[in-house]
Amino acid sequence: MRGDTRIRLIEPDDAGPIAAHRVRDAEAFRPWEPAQPADFFTPEGQAERIDGLLAGHRAGTVWPGVVLADGQVIGQVTVGGILPQPHLRRGSVGYWIGSVAQNQGHAGQAVGLVLRVMRDDLGLHRAEASTNLENLPSQRVLRRNGFSPYGVAHSSIFLDGSWRDGLLWERLLGD
Repeated sequence: MRGDTRIRLIEPDDAGPIAAHRVRDAEAFRPWEPAQPADFFTPEGQAERIDGLLAGHRAGTVWPGVVLADGQVIGQVTVGGILPQPHLRRGSVGYWIGSVAQNQGHAGQAVGLVLRVMRDDLGLHRAEASTNLENLPSQRVLRRNGFSPYGVAHSSIFLDGSWRDGLLWERLLGD
């Protein structure tokens, strides 16, 4: 692994670096992510998206983070769908790493770090995630971080022109 992997809450100034990664990697991410409008790939579009994420953070429904290596933004790790109620206390983990920093252990480290945020800072009990059935690298990241598959969501997400099945993952974080 190269560089020191860290995570932090996303900031408005991250729009430019994120847009640059998303433009460069648009084709590589196409099989794994829903189609996006053209402005998603611009710094302005990312700034608007970041504003929405930070509003969700203030409301307690999302923890939007960036992944850093050697102080540079190389991806994102987000906890969405946060349900902090005492009888639920769960959130769903999503992440991506730009192609220039893939296969260096950053995704696994970022997921491990966000699991600590979920447990220690957000007080969550359960982490969930989903992957495309064919996304074996993402599945390896989750397995290495203690997630277990628990089901298949059939025809659950429209990707690359067709409905795809998702593999559902879970990990208990403890109290």
